[in-house]
Amino acid sequence: METTTVHSKPPSAIETRTIDRVPEHERHGSPRSQFTLWFGANMQITAVVDGALAVIFGADALVAIIGLAIGNILGGIVMALHSAQGPRLGLPQMISSRVQFGVKGAALPLLLVVLMYLGFAATGTVLAGQAINAMFGLDSPAIGILCFGGLTAIVALVGYRLIHIMGRITTVVGTIGFGYLAFQLFAHYDVASAFGQKPFTMASFLLAIALSAGWQMTYAPYVADYSRYLPSRTSVASTFWHTFLGSTLSSQLMMSFGVLVAATAGNFLKNQVGFMGELGGAGVAVVIYLVIVVGKLGVNCLNAYGGFMSILTMVTAFNNKKTILQPARALLIIAFVAASVLIAIAASEDFLNNFRNFVLVLLAAFVPWSAVNLVDYYLISKEKVDIPALYDSSGRYGAYNWVALGSYLVGIAVQIPFMNQAIYQGVVARMFDGADISWIVSLLVTSAIYYPLAKRTLDVPSDMVYPEGEDDRGTASPAAGAASVRHGVAVSPSALANRKSSVEAD
Repeated sequence: METTTVHSKPPSAIETRTIDRVPEHERHGSPRSQFTLWFGANMQITAVVDGALAVIFGADALVAIIGLAIGNILGGIVMALHSAQGPRLGLPQMISSRVQFGVKGAALPLLLVVLMYLGFAATGTVLAGQAINAMFGLDSPAIGILCFGGLTAIVALVGYRLIHIMGRITTVVGTIGFGYLAFQLFAHYDVASAFGQKPFTMASFLLAIALSAGWQMTYAPYVADYSRYLPSRTSVASTFWHTFLGSTLSSQLMMSFGVLVAATAGNFLKNQVGFMGELGGAGVAVVIYLVIVVGKLGVNCLNAYGGFMSILTMVTAFNNKKTILQPARALLIIAFVAASVLIAIAASEDFLNNFRNFVLVLLAAFVPWSAVNLVDYYLISKEKVDIPALYDSSGRYGAYNWVALGSYLVGIAVQIPFMNQAIYQGVVARMFDGADISWIVSLLVTSAIYYPLAKRTLDVPSDMVYPEGEDDRGTASPAAGAASVRHGVAVSPSALANRKSSVEAD
């Protein structure tokens, strides 16, 4: 396919954009960056723990690996469909939720998103803090946690470009480091004995699917944040496949490694980080601890960056602003990281059980959000968004959309009878020996409720509406053929379809 060179303004080292749209002259890169970002994001010890949970809570190794693969594929499809929105809109993921939920109504799922980021940042900080302590022979858990929190804040403050650089670094470091650990596992443990230890149960199989599907879908609320700088002519398919393959391949590799570790090495349960160092062997343990820290830093800066963006999206819904000053941006990031560090210090005692429950609870909250967002974007709005109206609570999308909010709440409530979690087991889950299919039920029910109601009520623009004086190329809007609208300029999507879909990286 012929490529089109994109001449763009070189971006500054420290990011200045926040929740506003990225104009075309600032776009850069290629979809390949999505592969390394998401491959690297999953080359980390928490993904190993997530895979190990499937065995710890009842599945045989083979059943766990198959279930995790199914969940990664299903959840990966959902998260990659969100990623494909980034180049088209040039917006952070949760800003686009204002189309469905209303400018202020989007604050409800946003609040849960912020809690999610805090939870993942805190659990990751626990493990990275343990690795730092092991590297330097420190006794106090708080020291390693504080050091890692500082590193996270630095990367998040620099922003988008450094985050993508970290993705490339973690892809290489994680592949080499965890590849070596896998070799060591096969060399020193009877891995073949991991299979056939436990009888098949549908409950444990569905739990494995839910663990990996939840892992993938909890990326959905921020995945477009990291594709929004790609040129708008980047094809949907290219963005989708690079994101999907990067995330699902690395997740499956790490989770399968976690399955084998949990099934063959009982001492892994007592000290996950320490076991990895011991598995590396004498003289190599310090390097393995460094691999763990680098891997966790790669994904933790995503959580801090996404958390800051979500807080800003929530706050600006009530003051109609779309930018903030750099000092305020830095303060929000530092405050978020500080909160995650405090949670990490408080939650480090019972990490494994807390993490398992945390992932499954989040799945209950984000499946209906994904259903609403994707059904609207691909089936109702069909990629046509009034971008200026996203920042105006009196505009096209209004302050609150009760159809979306109602569908979302029903999507959460309908899961209750099907849930099987530590704090609650639903009546249907008990009937099926503990099998948890709540997320599947929610995905179907939420979509079925939202689609017909939104189809009749949502005010969809006839064309994509860009900010005043700007079209899809970030230049002055053409006078001919463009419909003038109150909030900006509408550009026919057919113009996009006729353009080249492949772009050359800058």
